[in-house]
Amino acid sequence: MAMLLLVVLLLAGGAGASNNTSSTSNTSSSSSSREEKTTTTTRLVFILGGQSNMGGRGGATRGGVWDGVVPPQCSPSPRILRLNPALRWEEAREPLHAGIDLNNVIGVGPGMSFAHAVLHGSRSSSSVITIGLVPCAQGATPITDWARGTHLYNRMIQRTRAALNNNGQAVGGKTKTKLAALLWYQGEADTIRRQDALAYTSRMEAFVRDLRQDLNMPNLLVIQVGLATGQGKFIDLVRQAQRAVNLPNVKYVDAKGLPVANDYTHLTTPAQVLLGKMLAKAYLATSI
Repeated sequence: MAMLLLVVLLLAGGAGASNNTSSTSNTSSSSSSREEKTTTTTRLVFILGGQSNMGGRGGATRGGVWDGVVPPQCSPSPRILRLNPALRWEEAREPLHAGIDLNNVIGVGPGMSFAHAVLHGSRSSSSVITIGLVPCAQGATPITDWARGTHLYNRMIQRTRAALNNNGQAVGGKTKTKLAALLWYQGEADTIRRQDALAYTSRMEAFVRDLRQDLNMPNLLVIQVGLATGQGKFIDLVRQAQRAVNLPNVKYVDAKGLPVANDYTHLTTPAQVLLGKMLAKAYLATSI
């Protein structure tokens, strides 16, 4: 009888140990599962500033309407957002500058192609990369319209700060927001008068310095686009002035030679797709 009791006790102890091991294993598995579900999303924020070729006129230069053609390189993606006029994040789609580039017919710009190319070229093992685009461009504006204190400058500052403060929700984790660069395509309006063309370098440098100071980002990357066209005859002077900008972390991407629409001023949709990829290449080369 004593021997039988001893066997029963040993069997019960083994079962308990097995249950404890199973319980420990389940707890570990559950903890591991929770860790896998908790991811960090890094939102790279890009300001889109300048004139109509940044605002986008691809497919919008005939008949006063946009043709509605969206290339695959500019298709919507849940990983590409835009800050809308109400300062809220939403899934980005063409035309990006709807409600921002006012009183103009808006079409395809370089922003969506740029965002797709950056996503394709970005690699991160520790976080999910998303793109936040902050459209700010306004057609037919000389650089003096963007000086500190002007409506367009103040709007850009307001929209950028809102983008950085409004993280939104990342499913299963948290969002880390980083202001990555200003993409700047402007200067066509400064080709009309010689004095504006000659003053472009100093005005651009002052604009960049002020923007960096007001955003508290002294090394903010600025990628400016060299003019493909102009509204006046001093295109070459402005292009020279763009290349003469002498500030750290200001890069230059040349749009000269890209296809231009029938209005001789605005880039076509295919040209905007190419420009977006060129801008992305410049950004990725800097960020590596």
